[in-house]
Order: sequence, then structure tokens, then C-alpha cells
Amino acid sequence: MDFEEVIAGIVKRLAEPLPGRDSQNKMASLRRISALAVNRVKKPIKSSVLILLYPFYDEAGFVVILRPDYGGVHSGQISLPGGKFEDDDLSLSYTALRETKEEIGAKPEDIQILGQLTDLYIPPSNFIVTPFIGVTPLRPKFVADPTEVAKIIEIRLSELLNKDNMTMRSIKLPLGIRMKVPCWVINQEIIWGATAIILSEFQELLK
Repeated sequence: MDFEEVIAGIVKRLAEPLPGRDSQNKMASLRRISALAVNRVKKPIKSSVLILLYPFYDEAGFVVILRPDYGGVHSGQISLPGGKFEDDDLSLSYTALRETKEEIGAKPEDIQILGQLTDLYIPPSNFIVTPFIGVTPLRPKFVADPTEVAKIIEIRLSELLNKDNMTMRSIKLPLGIRMKVPCWVINQEIIWGATAIILSEFQELLK
């Protein structure tokens, strides 16, 4: 299926009810599910991320980033471009576009927001994340901000839909604890945690 057909299908699907938390939980760890069962969310920090779609070789692709090692709760993890909502941001979609430009150089004026997925609460950082889906007609000229991005990783949608890329891996957390988590392993990169949960709903939408 070519790029235009993929985007048209996504737009049509976004007009229907979202897959929601059931699809998110397919890639959630038992630790996360247990934490949400016993902890009440108190004044979460608003944030947003962007699934940026663009023509990638002969199909549609999107981009994720590897965070640098900085000692924080999401240090060294793969994430979608995005970040914290600031007081002067016009909206959460504006936040996602602003952060995407800052982190990987994609220009907001070249990106059309198609819609959004289900909000996701992240207990370790107390962030509530709104994922947006955007599209740009040409592959951006990516420029990584070295303070926020250790590596830019491009992924084809077919790799996200390939069930062979879904597995379980033992992950070492920043405090040295090891935990077995559901994840995608694509091009030798392990995508787990909040990013995997968001992409799980996106994968279900793509189906």
C-alpha cells in the first residue's frame, strides 16, 4: 500500500472510536499495571509526543529517538519526539510540534496533525502524555539536538506491524533493577515502556 493510501486509511480510522487502553495494555509491564492499580494520579504534568509519518523508501515510516544517558528515569530509553507542555504553548499539539523541531529539526509548518491517540499516564515521571499523529509529504532533513537526542531511529510501518518483532526482554532500570517487559525489537533497537504502549495503540489503529 502506498503512502497516500496509508495516510487516507489513518484519517478514516481516526474518525472512529480509538482502540484505547485495552490496546495500550498489550505492551504494558506487570509493574506498570500494578502501580496504576494502587497509586492515585496527583496533578500530573501535561506533555505530548508526535508520531511523525513521512515517505520512507517505498512505504510510510516514522521516527523515534534514543535519549542520552543522564541518570533520570527515562535515561537511555527510546521515545517519540515530544516533551513537557510549557505555559506559553498554544496547545498540546503545539507542544509536540515545538519539541519535535527542537529535538530532530522537523519543521512545524511542514507537518499536518491528523489526530491524537489515547492519553497515557507515566507513573515514574508523573507525566500525562497526549500522543499526536502528524504527516509531512517529504522525509524531513533530521538534525539531532545532542543534549536531548543520542540517536535518530527511522522505522517502517511494516516493521511495527510485523508480529515477529514483538517479544519479551529483560531490561535494566536506572536503579539497577532488572525487569522483564514486552517490547519491539526493530533493527536491534529495543522499544519498551511508554513508547511501546503508545505504539501498541497505533499498531491496533493501523490494522
